[in-house]
Amino acid sequence: MTDANSQELHRVLTALTLNRQPGWHFPGHFFDVSFDELNPGNASLSILPDRHCELADGQSHMAALSILADLAMSAAMRGLTDFAMRMATVTMSLQFTGASRRGLLQARGHFDGFVQGPSGPRDQGLCRAEIHAGNALVCTVTGSFLAMRRQTGAPMLPRKREESAAVEALSPEALTEEERVLYERAREALKPGPDSFIERFWDLRPQRDGQGATCRLDNGMHVSNRVGHTQGGITLALAALTANAALGEQWQLAGISSWYVRPGTGTGLQARATVMHQGSYTAVVDVDVTDDKGETVLRALSNHTSLR
Repeated sequence: MTDANSQELHRVLTALTLNRQPGWHFPGHFFDVSFDELNPGNASLSILPDRHCELADGQSHMAALSILADLAMSAAMRGLTDFAMRMATVTMSLQFTGASRRGLLQARGHFDGFVQGPSGPRDQGLCRAEIHAGNALVCTVTGSFLAMRRQTGAPMLPRKREESAAVEALSPEALTEEERVLYERAREALKPGPDSFIERFWDLRPQRDGQGATCRLDNGMHVSNRVGHTQGGITLALAALTANAALGEQWQLAGISSWYVRPGTGTGLQARATVMHQGSYTAVVDVDVTDDKGETVLRALSNHTSLR
C-alpha cells in the first residue's frame, strides 16, 4: 500500500492539518472526535472507527474509549464554565460490561456540579458518562476535573464530523520538521509486522515480566493535549493496557479507577503494573505511571474477571 491510498496516513495528515489551528490537540483530531451535541451540563460525542484506530479483531483501541470518556465528561462541564479555560483531569473510573468495542462509539457526558465546601462550591467538578458501541453499553464512567479559572488560552474548538471531513489534508511535502517526525512515525507503524497500526504508532505494547508488566509511552505531539502534556485519556489507556498484560490472556479488564497526580511531561511515561491479588475468579492490579524523574503521574487500581 502506498502513502497516497493509506487510510491511516490520510487520517494522520488530516489531523496534522486540523492541529495547525489553535484550540485542540492532535489525538482528538486523529480519532476524529465529533462533538455531536453540546448543552449546559450535558454533551454527546462520538468516534467513528476505521483502520487507524482499530485492533486486529476490529475493536476500537482502548485509548479511543478512554479519550472519549475524558472528553465527554469535560465537555459537559465546560458547557457551564468556559471553553477557553484549562481543565485538569483529577480522577477517572471506568466499569466495563464486556460488550464489544466494535462500531460507532457514542458517549454521553453529564456534569453533576462542583464539590461543595464550607464557603460554597470549589473548583473541582464531578462528572459521569456512558459509552455505547452500536446499541450495546460498553462502559460507565465517573470522573472529576479541576477548573483552572486563571489559566486560559485559545478557546476549544468543538467540531462535528462533517466539518473535519471537508478539510483538505496536508501533503507530506508541506509538513514542518515536527510534523514530519510524527508522519514518519506513522509510516514506520504501517510496515508489515505484529500488532495493529495504532499499537505500533503509539507503541502501547506492554511486556509481561515476573512481577507483572511494564510499558513505556514516548511523549510527543502524537499523544499531547493542548498544552503539551500527555493527554489524560491516553495516560489512563497506558495504565489499563499494562494492568491487563500483567495477568495474561485468561483475564479480562472489568474496571479501573485512576488518580492523576501531576502532568505527564518529559520524554515519556513508564507504567509498572503489579498483581496485588489473583484468585480463581477475580484479580486486582496496582499500576504506577511515572515520568523521567520517577515521580508518579497517575496511580490506578484495576479489577479483572477470569475467562477460564
